[in-house]
Amino acid sequence: MVCYPVGIRSLAFSLPSIKRTNDYYREKYPELIAQSEQKSLAKLFSVANTPSNEFDLNMLPYLQDPFRGTVQRWVLAPDESPLMLQERAAREALNAANLTPQEVDLMLVASIWPEKIGFGDAAFLARQLGLQGAAWNLDAACGVTPVALQTACALVRSQEYRNVLVVISCSYSRFFDEDDTLSWFMSDGVGAFVVSSLAPNQGILGTKTIHTAALCDIFFAKLTEDEQGNPRVHMRMDKSANKAIRETAVGQLRMCCEGAVTAAGVTIDQVDFFIFNTSTAWAAQFCTQVLGIDIERTINLYPQYANIGPVITVANLYYAAQLNKIHENDLVLIYGLGAAGAASASVMRWGDVALGSVPHLDLDSILTNSSDRSFALC
Repeated sequence: MVCYPVGIRSLAFSLPSIKRTNDYYREKYPELIAQSEQKSLAKLFSVANTPSNEFDLNMLPYLQDPFRGTVQRWVLAPDESPLMLQERAAREALNAANLTPQEVDLMLVASIWPEKIGFGDAAFLARQLGLQGAAWNLDAACGVTPVALQTACALVRSQEYRNVLVVISCSYSRFFDEDDTLSWFMSDGVGAFVVSSLAPNQGILGTKTIHTAALCDIFFAKLTEDEQGNPRVHMRMDKSANKAIRETAVGQLRMCCEGAVTAAGVTIDQVDFFIFNTSTAWAAQFCTQVLGIDIERTINLYPQYANIGPVITVANLYYAAQLNKIHENDLVLIYGLGAAGAASASVMRWGDVALGSVPHLDLDSILTNSSDRSFALC
């Protein structure tokens, strides 16, 4: 089978303006801190009995921390919107690729969750950017980043489109109240990348995607009203979430990653670098143990950004490239997982990927302050 070289041409990442450390919550919600083990975050991440798998074992060191290993998170200011961050990241990705909005044939947008109730963000963002081509929404929950990459690559390979702009957005702070301890491990942000033809032998080599029906009922939406009487969606957690996540995490990771390397015609040992959706403080350690790889072959931005849903995968990929952890022609595997959506892994041969600039980017500070082995340069 002929494998046309299609993959990521440029990559960008956008953050909101407000950074919150744990001291913010300690000072504003001392009573919640004192009662945190009876609240939602502790109920989501806890082990009632003996640890049963790698997920439980890697979670154990964080169970004495009311923030479950979260150090800081970024949230939208009152005068910011997800659409603003989407436009910024999209323009950075296009500028890095030396493309104008008029040269984009298709834009795929995935939002956790859309800014307006009942509508995805694609058409609104297309209007902001002045796109002339197609634009539509994708949904695979927090597993959508590799799914969107797979979709964009397939459409470019089929020659339906030449340049596809992918925008991945997460705005948890608009759907969880900050006095809900679940919000304490969540962030906002946007990632964007352009998918086009690459040099021979580069781009996506193999993908394995599965549904996550086993996680369909762990979160649900509740419609409320804000102070002005406008409809607002709040997300809530079902009591089954803890058990469902702990029992499915190992199988989903193995099935997708092993399936992707098989489809690519390589082995796990041949992959140079791994990008995981580090949605918990222990995710990188968990993934590397399950796959039997060295922690130095991945990157973990959780201490800097917490859980940005599907965007944390883009952030990890961006920084891996920025820090020269991955190089042109390296084999890179990315993995994403979302409740009531998809789990997916893709293996790619990294191309000459251009990087957009990131507000608040301070590589020296990140490297100096990070105490996590999986982020440290080797």
